Amino acid sequence: MAETNRSLANRILYGLLFGVVAGLATLGLGQYSPASLEFMRKASTNVFDPLGQVFLRLLFFVVIPLVFASLAAGVAQLGRLDRLGPLAGRTFALFFLNMAIAVGLGLLMMNMLRPGDHLDAGAKAMLMQEFGGAAQKHMAVSSATPSLSLAGIVEMFMPKNLFGAVVGHTNGTIGDILPLILFALLVGVVGTQLAEAKRQQLLSALDLVAELMTGIVRLALRLAPYAVPLMIYGVIVKVGLDILIALGVFALGCLAVMLLHLFGTMSLWLRLWTDRKPLAFFRDIRGVLVTAFSTSSSNATLPAALECSKETLGLKPSVAGFVLPLGTTMNLSGTALYEGCVVLFVAQVFGVDLSIGQQLTLLFLSVLSAVAVAGIPGGSLPLIAGLLVTFGIPAEGIGIVLGVDRVLDMARSMTNVGSDLVTTAVVDAQERKADAASA
Repeated sequence: MAETNRSLANRILYGLLFGVVAGLATLGLGQYSPASLEFMRKASTNVFDPLGQVFLRLLFFVVIPLVFASLAAGVAQLGRLDRLGPLAGRTFALFFLNMAIAVGLGLLMMNMLRPGDHLDAGAKAMLMQEFGGAAQKHMAVSSATPSLSLAGIVEMFMPKNLFGAVVGHTNGTIGDILPLILFALLVGVVGTQLAEAKRQQLLSALDLVAELMTGIVRLALRLAPYAVPLMIYGVIVKVGLDILIALGVFALGCLAVMLLHLFGTMSLWLRLWTDRKPLAFFRDIRGVLVTAFSTSSSNATLPAALECSKETLGLKPSVAGFVLPLGTTMNLSGTALYEGCVVLFVAQVFGVDLSIGQQLTLLFLSVLSAVAVAGIPGGSLPLIAGLLVTFGIPAEGIGIVLGVDRVLDMARSMTNVGSDLVTTAVVDAQERKADAASA
């Protein structure tokens, strides 16, 4: 599986490079023959873009069922919430804090660098028309978003017609994700109170839906090596070099802030809450980090992480056995950080300003949606599409970052796994202190 993932990543990267080179060559040719450039722009609009949309629409198909099934199953699998005890309480608090800090750092970086502002107003207007129809439609969606008053928040999360809000009112919209997230959490919480046999039946049904949707995502990813060059070529010949500059600044900014969170924030955690030295700790887990980086999968790295935590770090097996498997699916700080950055970047590209209140909402939703991400390459793309729709941004905008997504996937997988191990070490230290106090 890891070899297959690497092969897919390489093919997507080669496709991205081919699309960039072809786009630059077309722009260069257009300097001498404007008619040829205009012809290729029309070909991109009428031929290349629709073919690329096939890939995007397959991802959009799975947004609603995948978010619901993954979130509901993630909560229901915990069992009786009132029986989890102090260990679970510490673990989940650290999970949330870890991901919230990561997203906060990402949003701060995006507000400071503002890579989407490298495009001029004309280029942004063109993108609004190319991705998702008329610009007025999306601005209307954004302006219709309820205010962040108490009544507005209730309306955002609890509409009168749940089914209508989630399904969407027109053929061109995905639907509201916020009420779906709340409903999935409620189903998961109530599911924990069911008798064990019924809870297992619920989990089996939800896991089956999630597995089916993940299969569709895998099917869509087979088209990515062909869709990526088509979409990036179309954007370049219409927008020009500005989009490449903005995309490069975005990718480098994301990579820098992921490394900052992993080696900065996590080092502070080790110093504050454990007796471990950060340099020695990261030296001990370097093999696990390399595995996560090369496989781009937290799930594939779990066996190595468990062995390292017990044999090299000397953590309690009961703590490692509880925290690490949960962290693989629920403590995805790199993924949550990336989701927030993508939404803010695409918003900047399309000229959609998100207020401080909306960005705080984005932080919270990025943390929640990261829990629902499928453990496969590209698994975050459907969730990002749902977040874009929530803030009135064209969901098709994820096509802009698709090429660099696989590159950054390796970095965020390493961030996820490294943060999991640090969180496990912190929980282990707290458990030992609690045991010593009780003794």
